[in-house]
Amino acid sequence: MSFSISELFSVAGKTAIVTGGSRGIGKMIAQGYVENGVKTYITARKAEACAATAAELSAKGTCIALPADLSSDEGRRAFVDQIKQRESKIDILVNNAGAAWGASFEEYPDEGYDKVMDINVRAIFMLTRDLMPLLTAGATMENPSRVINIGSIDGLRVSTSDNFAYGASKAAVHFLTKNLALRLAPKGLTVNAIAPGAFESKMMAATLDKFQDKIERENPLGRIGCAEDMAGLALYLASNASKYMTGQVIALDGGRHLGARVD
Repeated sequence: MSFSISELFSVAGKTAIVTGGSRGIGKMIAQGYVENGVKTYITARKAEACAATAAELSAKGTCIALPADLSSDEGRRAFVDQIKQRESKIDILVNNAGAAWGASFEEYPDEGYDKVMDINVRAIFMLTRDLMPLLTAGATMENPSRVINIGSIDGLRVSTSDNFAYGASKAAVHFLTKNLALRLAPKGLTVNAIAPGAFESKMMAATLDKFQDKIERENPLGRIGCAEDMAGLALYLASNASKYMTGQVIALDGGRHLGARVD
């Protein structure tokens, strides 16, 4: 038996889907996969942004843009049909696409709550279900396919901001991850979640513009996350090194969900 780095951590030759892959955390993960030999499909609602990211990442590997609105049943079905026409199996599904909505408790709108729940929870469940034939096609107990859901530390602790639906949706993602891990293990799938803290993204842009110094001062490791941090964990969860791990929610936040920095 060999424990070489190349055998434990290589992901070369796999095929992945990364939702919300045109920017932010999704792009960080997609770049990590593409640069390490994974044929990677990225999807996002905005076709131009999706195509631009795929063109950029394709300079170092294979990245294919398939724009879609996964929050709608029609958009999801069209996306799944396109994937089925192109691939006979999928090794990695990263459910990253998400939305947030901030408003005071008294003024929180119905449509905002429903939008966040639909995109952050319902779409993950439905897409994973619809892609199950491709995810199980090449899966075995020795070489499982991987589902990686992107949660948030706001699903682990109560945020100080008024993001009621977002925190609730990410807590739901974490529990859905555990539920699917148990149910899908016999089919040869592992299901794990990453719960990021502060990373550069469009969703975090306004907050970081105002409060990045404060966020970094309070973080136990003294900084926000970077692309290397996110890609590293996503690569680990797709590699042989993690094939006996399932149902885990891994905080990637410099320890911030544990509390503020103590000097």
